[in-house]
Amino acid sequence: MTEKIRNTVIMGSGCAGLTAAIYSARANLQPLVIEGHEPGGQLSLTTLVENFPGFPEGIQGPELIENMRRQAARFGAEFLTAHVAAADLSRRPFVLKTNSGEIGTRSLIIASGASARWLGLPNEQALIGHGVSSCATCDGFFFSGKEIVVVGGGDSAMEEALFLTRFATKVTMIHRRDQFRASKIMLDRARKHEKIHFLTNTVVEDVYDPSSKEVTGLKLRDLKTAAVRDFPTSALFLGIGHTPNAAMFDGQLETDADGYLKTRDYVFTGVPGVYACGDVADRRYRQAISAAGTGCMAAIEVEKFLEELEK
Repeated sequence: MTEKIRNTVIMGSGCAGLTAAIYSARANLQPLVIEGHEPGGQLSLTTLVENFPGFPEGIQGPELIENMRRQAARFGAEFLTAHVAAADLSRRPFVLKTNSGEIGTRSLIIASGASARWLGLPNEQALIGHGVSSCATCDGFFFSGKEIVVVGGGDSAMEEALFLTRFATKVTMIHRRDQFRASKIMLDRARKHEKIHFLTNTVVEDVYDPSSKEVTGLKLRDLKTAAVRDFPTSALFLGIGHTPNAAMFDGQLETDADGYLKTRDYVFTGVPGVYACGDVADRRYRQAISAAGTGCMAAIEVEKFLEELEK
């Protein structure tokens, strides 16, 4: 382990992590931000952000992240490009094992986020932010008056589809089976909506068209007949869930059935001095502004915790 024991380490460099960095740096805690395998979080994959307060004309996701990063650095936050492979929260200081070595810290803010589950299509990554999205709340408005597609068969897919009916003229739900995992109430609500149509026993094999930098259609395959066809659409929304980036805390911190960290009073985990904020602990809202809010809370609690340690 390195000789220097940190006051606090922040895992993650999205809105939650960077807000925590700003607050803890201004408290003169000299936080170390471990940027993780997705620097900037999901916002770094977003184009125009129009629902973050203070930007009446909107702001590009990567620009918002860069502004927050510069703000944190201005107050003394340090940044390390590394990935936390394992952690030991059973002793103090806590020990984080990264691909850059071991790091000791008196407190820990987990803001490692949740990664959207993608389909793994050939053109998918090239069109993220250009019609391929995992967040209806973030991007639905941009497809007002258009026909769009939602992939998935669970409650989150139904919620995405129902929300998107506010903007789209038609929402086609594509599911690989003819049975749905969604709860009866959510499925009935979706089936009764006049704008929502269902396409079952079907998978998406690709999305068009990266050359035009926008979604123009999908390549579909019928699982019963094996027939392949093109399906025109203006957007592809994925409602197949997220994977919280918390595996390194298995057996040490309490999680729900899907791996999201459980917290009490917003950011407290079951281990004193360890706090969780943003999407790694939030399966409900998953917004930049709510992540930033909990990042602020976590940093304030860290400051109080460290003050108590010194008494």
